[in-house]
Amino acid sequence: MALNSSYTALYAAYEMRQEPHGGSNYGEMDEQDTLNVVRKAMRVDRQHFVSQQLPTLHHQQATCHYDRPLNLVVILEESLGAEFVGSLGGLNLTPNLDRLANEGLWFENLYATGTRSVRGIEAVVTGFTPTPARSVVKLGKSQKNFFTIAELLSQRGYQTSFIYGGEAQFDNMGRFFMNNGFQSVVDQGNYVNPVFTGSWGVSDEDLFNRAHEEFSRAGDQPFFSLVFSSSNHSPFEYPDGRIELHDEEKNTVNNAVKYADYAIGEFIKKARNSNYWDNTLFVIVADHNSRVRGAELVPVDYFHIPGLILGGTIEPAVYKPVASQIDLAPTLLSLIGVSSTHPMIGHDLTRPEMQQQAGRAIMQYNATQAYMEGDRVAILRKDMPITEFIYQQQRLVPAHSTDPTLAQKALAHANWSSMAYDKKLYRSEQVGKEATTSITTLSSR
Repeated sequence: MALNSSYTALYAAYEMRQEPHGGSNYGEMDEQDTLNVVRKAMRVDRQHFVSQQLPTLHHQQATCHYDRPLNLVVILEESLGAEFVGSLGGLNLTPNLDRLANEGLWFENLYATGTRSVRGIEAVVTGFTPTPARSVVKLGKSQKNFFTIAELLSQRGYQTSFIYGGEAQFDNMGRFFMNNGFQSVVDQGNYVNPVFTGSWGVSDEDLFNRAHEEFSRAGDQPFFSLVFSSSNHSPFEYPDGRIELHDEEKNTVNNAVKYADYAIGEFIKKARNSNYWDNTLFVIVADHNSRVRGAELVPVDYFHIPGLILGGTIEPAVYKPVASQIDLAPTLLSLIGVSSTHPMIGHDLTRPEMQQQAGRAIMQYNATQAYMEGDRVAILRKDMPITEFIYQQQRLVPAHSTDPTLAQKALAHANWSSMAYDKKLYRSEQVGKEATTSITTLSSR
């Protein structure tokens, strides 16, 4: 896909007028203290950090090794919250995903970082943490030389692509991707005789059919692809005759979820019989829930999403600690056998010690942010003190005692996100050799 030059120029001009601060500070913390807290929470040994200018840039040694690194396919499912997934205690609308959960690495307590697709893309593709500002997919300073796993893998000889059934210019996705490591984009205009076209583009089965075609002709060159579904989006349009309706009315979210699950199941059947299955790792993960709501400061339960890694040499397992979308990219790099240097602060969940940790997740709900570690949650609101809760029985209950360390971690991570964006610190090793905004020298961990 070649981006329309008029669109690109107009959008860039708009950004210059509208460019906001990278986030809204929830409280003051010294930059040095912020960096020290964030780096310690990364659980990376001091000797693996490689730059004073880019404070989170570090070397990650993959826990898996292959003579040829595996292909990687990220299937980002639109609006698939845990409430629709039987294996996570939700409605029984996803029989294919529930079955596949027993065949790969299944995440029981995975949480989205936000409530919009571009926030999910931000977390899964870049590993960046959320802020009250717009996603980096739409912000001006991140439109070039902002880290993505596509950039990293393209430098390792991978073909990198974004495959979508709608228009890639929506939410500035196409521009962000093409400027940050994606070599090709397939969108609605590239489909010939699709089975079904709705308000959001071609159907999920058309999307997966095209993805299967692309992967089948990749040859010996490794590939990375982000495949983003859209059928499970209001007004919930999809082809007739594919599923047994859950609701009597056809165009409902429950029926659209069933169709999205059907399309996943059909794709995995094809992939298993393909020439790329044995050399490919797949992750199926939601971008966010479809209807985040509630009277709580942050309705944590509605950030709960499914996540599944399968294919390649993955053995069936369940990951039970709390995990975040920002942990997926470092974990996937390990599983495909790619050791690398990158700025992501998420955890490589393949490391044996991670199973023994409580885990953490960061969630942005409008202007409010939640930092959850195990069952303890710190809530950050602008110009208000940090409040702490216990997450139990899917509700936030005020904590009887506070944990200063938890509040410190919450504030540090929130401030780090704004700092990293504003000072252009979230870059790869190659870009890191260019001039960046100066920052204080880091103390040892």
